[in-house]
Amino acid sequence: MYTSACLSMCSKGPDPSLAYRPNLETDSKDQAEYRNFESGSLIDRVFNTYKLMHTNQTLDFVKQKHSDWSNCGHAQMGVMEAIMSLDQLVDESDPDVDFPNSFHAFQTAEGIRKEHPDKDWFQLVGLIHDIGKIMALWGEPQWAVVGDTFPVGCRFQNGIVFRDKTFLDNPDEENHAYNTECGIYNSNCGLDNVLMSWGHDEYLYRVMKFNKCTIPEEGLYMIRFHSFYPWHSHGDYMHLCNDKDQRMLPWVREFNKFDLYTKSTELPDVENLKPYYQSLINKYCPGVLRW
Repeated sequence: MYTSACLSMCSKGPDPSLAYRPNLETDSKDQAEYRNFESGSLIDRVFNTYKLMHTNQTLDFVKQKHSDWSNCGHAQMGVMEAIMSLDQLVDESDPDVDFPNSFHAFQTAEGIRKEHPDKDWFQLVGLIHDIGKIMALWGEPQWAVVGDTFPVGCRFQNGIVFRDKTFLDNPDEENHAYNTECGIYNSNCGLDNVLMSWGHDEYLYRVMKFNKCTIPEEGLYMIRFHSFYPWHSHGDYMHLCNDKDQRMLPWVREFNKFDLYTKSTELPDVENLKPYYQSLINKYCPGVLRW
């Protein structure tokens, strides 16, 4: 059993993403309690998921996953069908909630709709941002699907959750070609040129590009990097960023506060909301997509 004392040694204090809380009201818990990686009823499950992730997510592994998934040959379905399929999934890396992901999709979208009623594409991103987790229903272990992401092929930086205790068995940790600050990359090469740990962010981004969905670039960045907490909430890996990444960072941070702080056990009326969000799907991601 992984003890709370050990967890306290592994953590770095309050998550800096708390600074990006939106003006949202919640009756279920204080907003300062989100992303608590030190204690709670789900903490053992969360730690074990990250331990597997940080042991197995190597550069070679990520390259193989790009080969396995980027051709979008696993299924064909519409976006709403994919969202509702997440009723079968509870994210094992999430310390905040223990209910199916489809509810979180509508919670996030509705939070954005309230604050950004003029940006329908932003609302849609809130709805669909996690549906890459469908990989877990098709056989991928959750440690290759969920959780915070980080670059592979360079030094694992301190903003990664459980950094000190979970990379000890990752072979890239001792590979001198990969464990320098830049590793296989050049300074300011841009995140488009960086290989991230494999998960639902990168997969959904690839699905959107493959199917020629028309979500604006800002929305695609939100999809691709919303789980990259070491970057958008801790300030790590800035040496790999170019001007485009710096321009997009405020958009990712704006999205993050709705992704994180709309979580509540008060579940939305999904059936009532479906027609509105289907209209957004029809506008930006119409028809049957390849996955």
